[in-house]
Amino acid sequence: MSSESSATSPLSHRVPDLGALELLLAVARHGSLGRAAREVGITQPAASSRIRSMERQLGVALVDRSPRGSRLTDAGALVTDWARRIVEAAEAFDVGAQALRGRRDSRLRVAASMTIAEYLLPGWLIALRAGRPDTAVSLMAGNSAAVAERLLADEADVGFVEGLAVPEGLDGAVVARDRLVVVAAPSHPWARRRRPLDPGELAATPLILRERGSGTRQVLDSALSAHGGLAQPLLELASTTAVKAAAVSGAGPAVLSELAIAEELASRRLVEIPVEGVLLRRDLRAVWPTGHRPTGPARDLLSLTRARPTG
Repeated sequence: MSSESSATSPLSHRVPDLGALELLLAVARHGSLGRAAREVGITQPAASSRIRSMERQLGVALVDRSPRGSRLTDAGALVTDWARRIVEAAEAFDVGAQALRGRRDSRLRVAASMTIAEYLLPGWLIALRAGRPDTAVSLMAGNSAAVAERLLADEADVGFVEGLAVPEGLDGAVVARDRLVVVAAPSHPWARRRRPLDPGELAATPLILRERGSGTRQVLDSALSAHGGLAQPLLELASTTAVKAAAVSGAGPAVLSELAIAEELASRRLVEIPVEGVLLRRDLRAVWPTGHRPTGPARDLLSLTRARPTG
């Protein structure tokens, strides 16, 4: 091989790996291949093989072996001096990388749609804190469209959305499933119905709804599109809590996540209105920018959501 082709071959093929260099430094310290092998945690035959491989790679003898021990050759002493600088640089690199990981792991930015932020994330974050007490968590709540925007703008490390599909530009994984429920106050005529609503009647009735861009609205729009589409909303509100309060007050019927209304149904402040002929279910997803799977605290949070299935 010419010197020109050697100079242009990958550096990793021409320079011994860090493990081999650390072994050579251990031989220099101990004057014994056996003691050097024990220090780096390998057998003496493995150490001999690694030294021979390094000698073939470099084309020079590095160690003279004798019954009295192992001694560096002149070339070996020179290579050892170079090796020391490389290992010291690698140690400095590792310290810097650990500092970067520590800085990354010191915070977690979560963006979540309203239902998940209010009814699922608190439990997940409490569990995360048990394992990562030093990680500062910030939670930004909004509709599913806003969550996607924050992730794509690098304003969040992981997001959670409700809806029919993963938003464009994001990858995701289903972490729970949810059912949407039609509800009304006990005083509403629907609360005294003896037969379920049909999809056309639900679609034609002005409802208290979340704003466009919310996962709840997306699912409802899609489910009722074949039945004439949603009527003009009675009220259009920006949070699950506001929709629920309006329904409890008797303003009109609403469609809400089953997660959000367990207490109100149990206390009869709201009544579930059965609906036939339409499926109001949705997946709840963790999402992140395409090709950038969560790491550090975000990865740990994702594993916790999968350990606690809901719905």
